[in-house]
Amino acid sequence: MNAVTRTRRNGLYAAVATAKALGYRTLSGTIGALIETGRLIRTGDFLDRIGGSDLPDGKKSWFGRHVAKAYRAATGRDALKVWVQHRTTGKWIHVHVYGPIDPALYAGLRSYKGTQHLLRGTYTEAA
Repeated sequence: MNAVTRTRRNGLYAAVATAKALGYRTLSGTIGALIETGRLIRTGDFLDRIGGSDLPDGKKSWFGRHVAKAYRAATGRDALKVWVQHRTTGKWIHVHVYGPIDPALYAGLRSYKGTQHLLRGTYTEAA
């Protein structure tokens, strides 16, 4: 057995021995760190910030799809993705993340009928 094979084998043993959370956190890398510091946010975090925390998961999921579509239309590419643990099920899921004031977030609010009421409240409070 040569050194490369031995190193690869030991790395696989270490990977199997780590916790699942650590493995997904490692896959997320610096994007996960940017979420922790607030430089990037998930669509659910955005909804919580503007008062949409009471929306059911189904509406939050559709809102995320509308935001992703608006982001793709504006930039021509997909947003960054990160592995996160789902709030209710605990499963690890792959979600898009955006800048805290990304225009696609507000475009998603406008385009999805289930969140348009939040947009009216946001502009009313700002005025």
